[in-house]
Amino acid sequence: MSRSGVGARRSGLARLGDLAELVRAPAALSVPGDVLVGAATAGTLGRRTPGLAAASVCLYLAGMAANDWADRELDAVERPQRPIPSGRVSPNTALGLAAGLTAAGLGLAAWAGGRRALAVAAPLAGAVWAYDLVAKNGPAGPAAMAACRGLDVLLGATGGSVRRALPAAATVAAHTYTVTALSRREMDGADRRLPVATLAGTLAVAATAAGAQRRQDRGRTGWRGLLPVALAGLYLNHYGRPQVRAARQPDAPQVRAAVGSGITGLPTLQAALTARHGASLPALVLTAAAPLARRLARRISPT
Repeated sequence: MSRSGVGARRSGLARLGDLAELVRAPAALSVPGDVLVGAATAGTLGRRTPGLAAASVCLYLAGMAANDWADRELDAVERPQRPIPSGRVSPNTALGLAAGLTAAGLGLAAWAGGRRALAVAAPLAGAVWAYDLVAKNGPAGPAAMAACRGLDVLLGATGGSVRRALPAAATVAAHTYTVTALSRREMDGADRRLPVATLAGTLAVAATAAGAQRRQDRGRTGWRGLLPVALAGLYLNHYGRPQVRAARQPDAPQVRAAVGSGITGLPTLQAALTARHGASLPALVLTAAAPLARRLARRISPT
């Protein structure tokens, strides 16, 4: 291969790396679990689930690209190493990528789940863009992001009873609220009361995940009966300990560490909720995704 060919190949790989950094690719591993939780709680895990999960990932990555496009001027001051302010990705590319991924997400939702799925995916896409462009920096920011994750869970339930998935959606939304509230202070540090409050929320989320059992599953014994409790404990350990450290020393590095743990720990929470509703094998797959997300997060920051 000629030197020009090698250079072009390296340039292409570098550009893919820049785009992966733009959309915070490792964080996308936390997304399919939302759909799995919704499908498990609604009793509709099946062939449509992967398509809905792919739609969810596209909408999530679109939100990440739109987030950096909206924050490009702020990032030029606070995070000049990010892809847009550093000049590695143009604003037009980021905006086009966000729009294209949104269209792909809506198309996949309609293809996999028909009108019912599109009826949830469309408000989800709207909520993602509203968060990035309007709500993010206001007092409603954490609630808006939590609503996005809650809708994501409901997207997975659209093949069955969406109402049955509401408690699980609220649990995932509550976790997301704590992560988003912390993320707003990851550059300047926080008042000690913030990580204390989010830790209390995390304790409640873990307790709910360990105890939110369907009536028909209450007699289940053996490892399948213990799996949800064990996974809820792993989630609490992974996300709770960094919050304890942030409460003791609420500076920016400790807060960022807690935010990163909240993002990479979400698959374990999703696994606990999925296992609680009888889907043990998908729960174990989600559990395996958690350490992979942490490993990738060392290469590309999810925050």
